[in-house]
Amino acid sequence: MLDAWRERGADRLDSVRFRFIEALERRAAAQNGEARRVLDARLAGLVEAYAAEVAKAEASADANAGAKPSRGPLGDLLDHIENEAPAGSRASYPELELLEYFRQTWSSVSADKQVRQSLEQVPGNAGPLNSSSLVHRSLSLMRELSPGYLQQFLSYVDALSWMEQLNGAGAPATKDTPRAASARKNARPKPR
Repeated sequence: MLDAWRERGADRLDSVRFRFIEALERRAAAQNGEARRVLDARLAGLVEAYAAEVAKAEASADANAGAKPSRGPLGDLLDHIENEAPAGSRASYPELELLEYFRQTWSSVSADKQVRQSLEQVPGNAGPLNSSSLVHRSLSLMRELSPGYLQQFLSYVDALSWMEQLNGAGAPATKDTPRAASARKNARPKPR
């Protein structure tokens, strides 16, 4: 019977239960006496219950022959959730049209704040190759040329900074290893 179900694809109806039945059948075949009788009784009950499920599924499939094809387990789950959801529950979570506007506004304000903070970190007498000055100039140019790119760039830098803090928080501080003494310094002139 298990082979017939496998050929018809009924093993996929409840694959976990079907595999359990197969395993129990193998275990029962390896036993003798009272243990075999107990396992056979249990196996018969499981096979009977699975046969009822297969018959029910086949009847349902015949009744829904003209209906849309099954979308698979995840599609069935989505259909179930949609059917079980209380009426009007979709209206309780409307799409917020202004949400994207506020996200963009907040991102723009945050980017401007970070550019101002970069300007505060530039020393007054910084030369043209000062790293703080270079960072501020590049951020200012990005803001002028492409504000959207600046926002994306700063969110990326924030994420990297956060990850660095996360990784660096648990790492012990390393000490610089002392440099080895020079060979010339330790070399003494050989007596002649």
